[in-house]
Order: sequence, then C-alpha cells, then structure tokens
Amino acid sequence: MDVIYWLGPLVLLVGAGWASSARVVKQIERGVVFRLGRAQTELKRPGFTMIIPVVDRLRRVNVQVVTMPVPAQDGITRDNVTVRVDAVVYFRVIDPMRAVVQVQDYEFAISQVAQTSLRSIIGKSELDDLLSNREHLNEGLEVMLDSPAASWGIEIDRVEVKDVALPETMKRSMSRQAEAERERRSRIITADGEYQASRKLSEAAAAMAATPAALQLRLLQTMVEVAAEKNSTLVLPFPVEMLRYFEAVASGTPAVPRAEPLPRAEATQGATDRATNAATEGAILRERETP
Repeated sequence: MDVIYWLGPLVLLVGAGWASSARVVKQIERGVVFRLGRAQTELKRPGFTMIIPVVDRLRRVNVQVVTMPVPAQDGITRDNVTVRVDAVVYFRVIDPMRAVVQVQDYEFAISQVAQTSLRSIIGKSELDDLLSNREHLNEGLEVMLDSPAASWGIEIDRVEVKDVALPETMKRSMSRQAEAERERRSRIITADGEYQASRKLSEAAAAMAATPAALQLRLLQTMVEVAAEKNSTLVLPFPVEMLRYFEAVASGTPAVPRAEPLPRAEATQGATDRATNAATEGAILRERETP
C-alpha cells in the first residue's frame, strides 16, 4: 500500500515533466534552444521535439519571406523637389541563430535601416529618376539594406519603391510641360506634312509645265467632277486664245492668225482648247436648265 501510495504522485510528476518538455516546431519555423542561457548550435527541425524542463528555453524563428512595408518618407531630391516616397521590403531569415543572437529584434532593425536608406536614396536621386528609373533605385536600396542584414543572418530578397507623391504645384508644372511637348510634336508633324505636300505639288507643276496639254486635261477633269455633284456652281474657264492675245499685246507683236498649217503640237493644243470650250458651253447649258 505504501508503494502504491507514492507511485501515483510520482507518475503524475513524471507526466507533467514530460508534457512540459514536449514541443512542436512548425514547418515554417526553426527552433533555437537556450540551455542555461547559452544558445545551442543545433537547431530544432520541424516536427515533435523534446527539451529539458526548467533548463532549456525554445525560441521559434519564422523562415518565411516577410513582406515589410516601409512608411512614407519625406525628402528633397538632388534637383530640390520635395517628394514623399514609400517602399516595401521582402526578406527572410537564412540563419536563425544569428537572427536571434546578433540583433535584439531583427524585424524592427530591418525597418529602421530601410527608412534611413530610403531617405538617403531620395537625396541622391533626381525627380526624373524617381519617376522613370525605379529599377536602378531598387537595386541601390537592396545593396544598402543587404550590407547590415547579412551580418544578422537575414537575406534581402528584393526592395520596391511603391509610390512617389509630388506637390500640387509640381503636378501642374509637369502637366503644362507635357501639353507643351505634345503641341510641339503636333506642329512638327503638321509642318513636315506641308513640306512634303509642297514638294509633290512642285513636281506636279513642273510636269504640267513640260506638257501644256496636261493642264487642259486637268481642267476638263475638274469640270467633270464639279458637274457630277449636281450643284449650282458655275465654272467659267478662261479661254487660252484670250491669254495668248494678251501675251501678244504685252510683247508688242500683232496676234495675226497664221496662214501656214499648224504644227502637230499646236494642232493638238487647238483641239484641246476646242474641247475645253465645248465642255464649258455644255456646263453653262446644264446650269441654265437646272431649276
């Protein structure tokens, strides 16, 4: 009976000690054991593990990638523009022993280093770099953070600049600059189009000057196009014979009809003039018949 009397409390004591020494480490964690205040080199792997009650203390360290937002920082760029920039840092613990022993609170330490590095990178950069060259800034921030974090057993995965807030005056100035740039491009394109059109018209004028009959054919084509519209526009081309008469009067030579046969080119020109006069008379008659 005495043995049974003492066996019961002993079993309870052993069971309580065993329960207090049992620990479970998750897959996303690693366990650092402090035995009488001294960190043990062997880490506790995921799963069920045992520690010595009262003597050992287990500290779990998360080894997942941590996403830490960096609070927005006010700064002045190298070209004297006040901006407000925030960022985000991705890091993970690769050495739980150093992350626990070397620094008191590694997350707080990374946050502070990220804020100071962000302010430093703002002062070294220009506004255009903050707006359009963020990849270079991200690389610079990552290098600045990786130097102290490596000694703490932490790996910086990446650093990203999230947003750049500008003053309202600067936004209006940039808007006016963009409008002026668009207007400049529009004027350049319009001027280039007019220049190309003038060159084509000059080439067309030279071709018509080399072939006088082409001008008459173009005139007839214009008359046909106008007459097909069935509108009230009246086309009265100036007779070529009258132009030749004025030219002869201005030069002082009498405009007397020739008795000899006309050359082939002038005969063609005369036929063209007659066709022009006939088309003109037809257009006039249609215009008069139109109610």
